[in-house]
Amino acid sequence: MKKIFILLFIGFTLLGFSQNEEKFFQGRDFYKEAQYEKAISVWESILDSGEHSAALYFNLGNAYYKLHQTAPSIYFYEKALLLAPNDKEILNNLAFAQNMTIDAVEALPQNIFTKWYNNSLGTFTFNGWAWISIVCILLFVILFLNYYFAYSEFKKRFYFSTSLFCLIFGIGSFVFAYVSYEQFTNNRSAIIFAESTEVRSEPLLRSQVSFTLHQGTKVSITNEDGEWQRIELADGKEGWMLKTELKEL
Repeated sequence: MKKIFILLFIGFTLLGFSQNEEKFFQGRDFYKEAQYEKAISVWESILDSGEHSAALYFNLGNAYYKLHQTAPSIYFYEKALLLAPNDKEILNNLAFAQNMTIDAVEALPQNIFTKWYNNSLGTFTFNGWAWISIVCILLFVILFLNYYFAYSEFKKRFYFSTSLFCLIFGIGSFVFAYVSYEQFTNNRSAIIFAESTEVRSEPLLRSQVSFTLHQGTKVSITNEDGEWQRIELADGKEGWMLKTELKEL
């Protein structure tokens, strides 16, 4: 009976994947015909089934951009970037979508080391860095065994130096994977979906308005209090706004 259930589960899973693949290309056909609402409906049905990918999010961002819906287009481009960091096509389209936003938020300046570190960390996802770490450790073991059994002095030096390099790079990749995972799970970002929203000094409607934000602006969520969330902008400004006016990535 267990084998039958396993086979049925595998069969239904493969059937679901094939159906979602058909839906994805069906959405592409609608998109090519400029039927963007239909394309969005088909692609979002794939998300509802529990499947997601950078390509799916990217295409949803494109469809919403064609409909001049700023917040959803930026939201889905940002979702795509979480799965494919530094993808040039996604970054390019995201920049076009961000040009439609009203708020001009300038990020705080970074020193050269911080820029290099962030660019390096964002080269791969935490899964990518984890796989690189595993491959490097395996190479280290193989190369060290070759060093141990080699008789030639030249080969010993070569295997030792390359195995040491793989070990160091593997440890570095593991650290990057850990840091990237921590950022992915702890750094909560969101996109404002409200056309216009007032950010307040306290989580109260009667509190003072600190500043106003508009749809499409990206914020970081730093705290929560009931139906309120404390947000922070890239330029360091902070305040409280209602949960219903933004959508978390």
